[in-house]
Amino acid sequence: MEAAQYFAFVRQPWQLRRALVAIPLVLIVAISVADVCAPPDVHLSPLLVVAPAITTAFAGYRLTALIGALAVGAHRLIDELQIGLAEDRYAQLVGLALLSIIATLMSFARDRNANELAQVRSVAETAQQALLRPLPDRLGPLRIASSYLAAAKQAAMGGDLYAAARIDGRTRVIIGDVRGKGLAAVGEAAMLLGAFREATHRYATLPALAEALDRSICRHLTEFPETDEEAEEHFITALLVELSDHSPVARMINCGHPPPLLVRRGQVRCLSCADPAPPLGMWGLAPDDHPTHSFCFQFSDSLLLYTDGVVEARDRDRNFYPLEQRIAFWTRSSPKALVQHIERDLSAHCHGALCDDAAILALQRTPPPRLGLHRGDLVTEAH
Repeated sequence: MEAAQYFAFVRQPWQLRRALVAIPLVLIVAISVADVCAPPDVHLSPLLVVAPAITTAFAGYRLTALIGALAVGAHRLIDELQIGLAEDRYAQLVGLALLSIIATLMSFARDRNANELAQVRSVAETAQQALLRPLPDRLGPLRIASSYLAAAKQAAMGGDLYAAARIDGRTRVIIGDVRGKGLAAVGEAAMLLGAFREATHRYATLPALAEALDRSICRHLTEFPETDEEAEEHFITALLVELSDHSPVARMINCGHPPPLLVRRGQVRCLSCADPAPPLGMWGLAPDDHPTHSFCFQFSDSLLLYTDGVVEARDRDRNFYPLEQRIAFWTRSSPKALVQHIERDLSAHCHGALCDDAAILALQRTPPPRLGLHRGDLVTEAH
């Protein structure tokens, strides 16, 4: 049994666990009674090995040891009630005792590994919460919902990222995807989030912010050892969006990232850019190429940001997930409901087997609050 399955069982209601524990106990009693009642030339006591063997499938080492001890005791009782310990039955008793000890040791090793895995996952989840702090349901005039889906079931974090910050009557949002996987990708994601949280309050324009983030990425990439043959190929695709509280004009800079989707009055439109900027970390190829694109973001409009793990998810026929077509069915949903719909539909499309991490961020514009309610927005930030 895998550690995740074991802990899933441990969390089951006590009634279910008690019902499972009853199985080896019933077997011990049934085999013992049948052996005592059977003819002298029929010996059923060797079947008692089944009890500790099946107990390891769902119980801890303490319960396994208890069931093993009960099985050995039942075997010894059967011998006393019948003809005493013959040589072959003594060997059977010793074999049952050894099997019970082995089953207990195996259960102990599994429990220890499961505990270690649980601790590692707890640390990973804590690190992810520090890296990707949950976004609030509301940020200024925006309603927000987000989701992070890890490709590996045992993992809780990866190279996808998102964050939002409030500054001077505006909301700035970033979503990105680090090239590569593993701890290096996590480190680069953490570095970019830290740079965004610091730089978004220092730079007045979106192009200046994008340039600052690119410089941070480039400085970080120079720290890779020269032995890393892929150091020059590291980059981060990112999408920067700036939404004003009092103007329907929104701005974005697309750094090689999948384009966002705008939902308005039941229609879905892809906000693709004819000339996107290079991914962060590669602006040295075109240092002056950081175009800003504007679009209209009205009241009740929704904006969906995502990483390529969503649109590159494949079904069993190797077909990509048709995100733009699917969300056309949920155009009247709130951001939270929209994200939940996508999560369930995406999981069904790829049968729960994502090939890459996926991040989803949904924003909906609502009428601005009354003046004076958000004067502290200058220093309010969500990560």
